[in-house]
Amino acid sequence: MKHIIFGESHGSAIGVVLENVPAGVELDMDFIRSELARRAPGRNALSTARREADEPRILSGVFEGKTTGAPLCAVIENTDTRSKDYSKLKDLPRPGHADYAGYIHSEGCGDYRGGGHFSGRLTAPLVFAGAVAKLILREMDVTVSARISNVAGIPDPTPEQLEEAVLGAKADQDSVGGCIRCTVEGLPAGLGAPDYGRNVEGIFSQHLFAVPAVKAVGFGAGFGFAAMRGSEANDPFCWEGGEVRTRTNHSGGVNGGITNGMSVEFEVAIRPTPSIAREQDTVNLATLENAKLTIEGRHDPCIVHRAVPVIEAAAALATCELLGL
Repeated sequence: MKHIIFGESHGSAIGVVLENVPAGVELDMDFIRSELARRAPGRNALSTARREADEPRILSGVFEGKTTGAPLCAVIENTDTRSKDYSKLKDLPRPGHADYAGYIHSEGCGDYRGGGHFSGRLTAPLVFAGAVAKLILREMDVTVSARISNVAGIPDPTPEQLEEAVLGAKADQDSVGGCIRCTVEGLPAGLGAPDYGRNVEGIFSQHLFAVPAVKAVGFGAGFGFAAMRGSEANDPFCWEGGEVRTRTNHSGGVNGGITNGMSVEFEVAIRPTPSIAREQDTVNLATLENAKLTIEGRHDPCIVHRAVPVIEAAAALATCELLGL
């Protein structure tokens, strides 16, 4: 099952096309809407004030509530855009954003409004695709779940700590990042391969790094392995419940690029939102001179809480690929 996401942040709509979707999957639209609502903007002071209904409209691939096996296409309209807020970004790329790289990539012809195709807005159709993947995995008793594991350097923050860190950064005209830990349960041992293209960690990473704000991925103990000894890092085997298990899961359910029967676990690092209200240094691409930039418009002081369903969506799509769906 392959997918392609289309559209721009301030275009008329964004959407996704999924190919090779199994026929006969009951498309639970209430579940899909609930997944999109978890990611949607404009819900509280921790997010951008932009408000979008994020109501998906199915164009093809579904008949009488079930997938047909034909390409599944869904679109989500953009209804709350303020393109004038981005007029200066035509020539003044935002530090940390994809503005400059995208300008070069598109030979100056890209849609810069709201970040265009590089915007986090494009994660909405990704969540739609991931919700479809979750519905497929549900029939196989495979589940994907994620949680915030760090915000602004605070491990496992309480809701109050998260709010304090995010609103504090917002008051300083700044932003914060964090980490999300994700678990895939129900996968059997033996999936994947050690080589390129079939490696479990490689498949997941390919999907995860397609999420714009992800800058690092670590499986199991991740970077923590660097501080461990082998006696600490190894996961002892045991016979439990009629199958081989491990007493710990530092390896994140993967050995040699292959699932070992434990939960596949990984953590991703989400960078602080690049669009901040503080004055920053940039280059005027029209005059090729150093310049100053103060970003206007509506932006998230933190996207970690909104990114949780996005990471789950990417993981669900990766899991489907790993299972050969």
